[in-house]
Amino acid sequence: MSDKIKFTIDDVEIEAEAGQTILQAADAAGVYIPRLCANKNLTPHGSCRVCTVKVNGRSQAACTQPVAPGINVESESEEIKAYRKSLVEMLFVEGNHYCMFCEKSGNCELQAVAYRLGIDAPKHEYLFPSRDVDASHPEIFIDRNRCILCGRCVRASKELDGKNVFQFVGRGIHKKVAVNSDAKLSDTELAGVDMAVSSCPVGAILRKRVGFAIPVGQRLYDAKPIGSDIEASRTDK
Repeated sequence: MSDKIKFTIDDVEIEAEAGQTILQAADAAGVYIPRLCANKNLTPHGSCRVCTVKVNGRSQAACTQPVAPGINVESESEEIKAYRKSLVEMLFVEGNHYCMFCEKSGNCELQAVAYRLGIDAPKHEYLFPSRDVDASHPEIFIDRNRCILCGRCVRASKELDGKNVFQFVGRGIHKKVAVNSDAKLSDTELAGVDMAVSSCPVGAILRKRVGFAIPVGQRLYDAKPIGSDIEASRTDK
């Protein structure tokens, strides 16, 4: 008796292992579902909702929803694509993202997902919030203007680095990533090699003195769209 679970994503049959989430099963089958807060090395969080799909007609986060036999998953319907575009557009206008000036351009997952979704410019009004930058650390700086509150740094610091450098504080529009110090980042135990730094999908947490080491135009998402590596392994070729 097979222990595989079979279900469909956009009418394509997928085989999954028991205990996998929809996102994990899709990745293994070479089917890309956009995401921002999800990272294969971290506990699923379900905060960004960019990976939202419809499971038997109900909206679910693919990064947290377990697979089940026979479920029908919609990921590329016009309704879902419009929903994702609106979410990503709101992330742009709720922060201060100037891609042409950002060191992360070309390596930024928010930018890459926006291009993948066909976003040329957000349709919503920009909010231009006033957010602080902490450059006190000798190796790292935080620019909260670019933070999308994905929580990757929080989880990576705890789960991968064995520390507790980052944590959320505040609620609603006042929510932000804070550091484990009464004063500034330099007073924490953060190290330049920590996975919490490299886990940031945007240009909010960056290492100093390595800016533009790889020229714009030669970066990760300059040549191929985000998700190309997943789709290259598709099993139904």
